[in-house]
Formats: sequence, structure tokens, C-alpha cells
Amino acid sequence: MKIKLKNQYKSFGGSQEFYQHESQVNNAPMTFAVYLPPQITDKKLPVLYWLSGLTCTEENFVIKAGAQRMAAELGIVLVTMDTSVRDLGIEGEDDSYDFGSGAGFYVNATVDKWAKHYNMYDYVTQELPEIIETNFNVNDKKSIFGHSMGGHGALMIALRNPKLYQSVSAFSPIVAPSQTPWGQKALAGYLGEDKGAWKNYDSCELVKTSNSKMPLFIDQGTKDEFLEEYLQPKRLEEACTANNHPLNLRMQEGYDHSYYFIATFIEEHLHYHAQYLI
Repeated sequence: MKIKLKNQYKSFGGSQEFYQHESQVNNAPMTFAVYLPPQITDKKLPVLYWLSGLTCTEENFVIKAGAQRMAAELGIVLVTMDTSVRDLGIEGEDDSYDFGSGAGFYVNATVDKWAKHYNMYDYVTQELPEIIETNFNVNDKKSIFGHSMGGHGALMIALRNPKLYQSVSAFSPIVAPSQTPWGQKALAGYLGEDKGAWKNYDSCELVKTSNSKMPLFIDQGTKDEFLEEYLQPKRLEEACTANNHPLNLRMQEGYDHSYYFIATFIEEHLHYHAQYLI
């Protein structure tokens, strides 16, 4: 699959690069970014995939998180991607911030209107890794993490595919999308009203049925404006306790939902994943 380099910037001895390609699973152009540490010229490196939250593109994490310095020191490739296809002219795609453009929710849509172009689950788990492994000097070790909607995506994808990923972590994740407003709107819109299908994309439900005991590492700010209504990490804590699933949920006093919060703890997350990747 051909990829087109859009921009390239030297960063901490490595290279921050932005690409575009024609996605086969989404039947539309997609964009992604790759940070290549300096060690990439000498050996194959592991990959850490970042999934962003509502409205974000591949650029938000790259610009705001401050992850490149530590990735360069550890020798970890960072990959980010847009959160949906865009500008396709689908009726309603730009009507709200929490559905449609910038809000793919990392599911494979089954509702006819969205099914052709909104297949972010397959994009993250199959297509994009194939592109990365074909075009860059990486090995077969990969992990995944994300924020908010992307935190939901990271946890859900890791729980469903424990053999694909070495580790998983999240900032402020939507842990029970079938039980909270953001998720209910997205799951109903993309999957229809069959709530049985929703469970396949709900981390609290997946913990109940997963054969894997991959540890879940989560940072959540206590001053997050979305904490009580949309995020509800206590639901995941209860599910993990009931099902003996390892969880490290750190409630970080005074932090909100922003990238100031992410930037504060990003190096700890990179070190966490390095234990499994290097």
C-alpha cells in the first residue's frame, strides 16, 4: 500500500513524520503520524500506538503530549492516527463533535449509512499496523494507549486482542460506553439498537468475558469535567475486582481532561510500556 509523506521534522535526533494514504477498510483517505527515534537506522524497534479522543487528528498528541524526547531515549516508535475519515459529504457527519467526523469511536460501523467508511477498529488493529510494519524498520512488538475516546479504544482493543499487544494504558478513558451518554450516542449511531453488539466495544463488559489478564494501567484526573457523567472509572474498577482482572487506576488529584494532564504523566506511561516492549 502506497503512503505519501506530507511533512517531516527532525526531533530529538529522530524524525517526526506525517503521512496520507488511501485506506482500504475505510474506503477513503486517512492520515497518520510516526515518530522514528534515532535508533531506527541501526535496528528494528517496537511500536506504541496512540489513540486520540473526540475531535482530534493525528497532530494533537504529536504537538501537545511531549512524548518524543522519552521515545527517543527508550527507542520506541510512536504512531498516531486521525480519529475518523473526514469530508466525505455524509449527511450528518459534521453535525456534532461527538459523532461522525473526529468521532469514529474505534468501532466497525454496521448501520448502512456509516458502514462503508467508519471502520476504525479494523484500521487500528489490521490496516495501519500492516502499513507500519511494511514501510518502517520495526519489529513485531507493539503496545497501545490512548485518551478519552481513545482510552476507550485502547482498552477495548487490547482486551479483544491480547495476543497482538504487549501492554495497554489509558488517560481518562470512557470505560463503559454502553452505559454513558457519549458511548450510547456513538454505539447506537454506528451499530444500531442491538445492545448485544455494543458489548463487544465496552471494556467493562469485555473484562467479564476476557480470557486474558493483561494489566490495565489508567490515569484519571479528579477535576476532570467529564468524570462523573461520561467516564465513570469506578465501573471498570468494580468489573475488574469482580472478575479478578489486574487494574492500576491512579486518581490524580487536581488534574483535568486536558493535554496538560497527559503531558504531566506521559513519561511514566512510556516507561510502563517499555517494560513490555524492550
